Amino acid sequence: MIRLFLNCLAANAGGGLTYLRNVVPHLSARTDVQTMVAASAGLKCEIGEPPNLWWADIEPARGAGRRLWQEQTRLPQMIRDWNADVLISAGNFALRKSPVPQILLSGNSLYTSADFFHDLRSRRAYRLLLDTRLKGIIAKRSVGWADCTVAPSEAFAQDLRRWTGAPIIIVYHGFDHENFCADSTPLPVNIQQKLDSAKDALRLLFVSHYNYYRNFETLFRALPFLRKRMGGRQVMLFLTCNLSSEENPGSYRAESAAALVRDLEVRDQIVELGAVPYHLLHHLYQACHIYVTPAYTETFAHPLVEAMASGLPVIASDLPVHREICGDAALYFPRFSPESLADCVMQVQQSSALKNQFAAAGVKRSRDFSWQAHVERIVGLARDLVRTG
Repeated sequence: MIRLFLNCLAANAGGGLTYLRNVVPHLSARTDVQTMVAASAGLKCEIGEPPNLWWADIEPARGAGRRLWQEQTRLPQMIRDWNADVLISAGNFALRKSPVPQILLSGNSLYTSADFFHDLRSRRAYRLLLDTRLKGIIAKRSVGWADCTVAPSEAFAQDLRRWTGAPIIIVYHGFDHENFCADSTPLPVNIQQKLDSAKDALRLLFVSHYNYYRNFETLFRALPFLRKRMGGRQVMLFLTCNLSSEENPGSYRAESAAALVRDLEVRDQIVELGAVPYHLLHHLYQACHIYVTPAYTETFAHPLVEAMASGLPVIASDLPVHREICGDAALYFPRFSPESLADCVMQVQQSSALKNQFAAAGVKRSRDFSWQAHVERIVGLARDLVRTG
């Protein structure tokens, strides 16, 4: 039996929540592992009280600085009280003096992205730039504090190695097709009505809350090109967010993106669905024709695997991580070229053979990812640390 302490206090959106929703049930299902999880009350309510798993009596502090202080001061004693064998830190920051061997799960490419810092300067988002720089210093030091650092892709692992000079282990994130598609509950009526209203249109899908690094603006700029080239057929872009700063996590301001939509006169081509419950996302993928992502930095990108498993052709910005995850199941375009993005959409749209080819390749590729295999590898690393410690 091995006892793990899983620190997930920083998981509040996007890939962090996707990770926990999938990993925690697999840890619970193991009879050779007992796990204490430090996470938000909301996640606890969502997952419940499965066997072999306990929830730490701690609620994440507001703000990254306060949360970091909370982790460094309160968690060590909680780890000792739990008699944990290994700490798994899942929020990019490690404990400086962990009382037990520590695995750091690193999953934030912003600290190593020149594009992100250039983007922040162009937006004059100097406060966010400084905040990211400071967090990057701690994240870099965290790699040294941890006994073992894990990245979810080889592309991101290479970035971390160049940045820190430290050895980085690759453990792909997973995917469970049966679990992902298990809930037969229909989409909320308001979302289904929006989908139904575009039943004759070419439906593009992008799954993300609004932020800068997902490069929404390039996607918006591609819409006028598509409108001209579609021969009268409407093109609709479905977003799982709202272009409103108050309705998205983090410090990202959506006003400039909303203004761009108005300036491009593509308001009628964009449907803001808002956040869609994770357990219902499979319905959304199945209701659309092509998945698109113009992100200029990523570490893994769970929606790509979800889209491939759903049989959607994928069009992705030409990043090493996107090529690593999708392989020959996607078309790629220069990340800041809206015209090239539109060219890729047209190429897929105009060829049934190409659509079928990408759909089949995507389903096949999605089977290479497994949450069970991911958890098996992480537990194996924990056991290795206990043996060598």
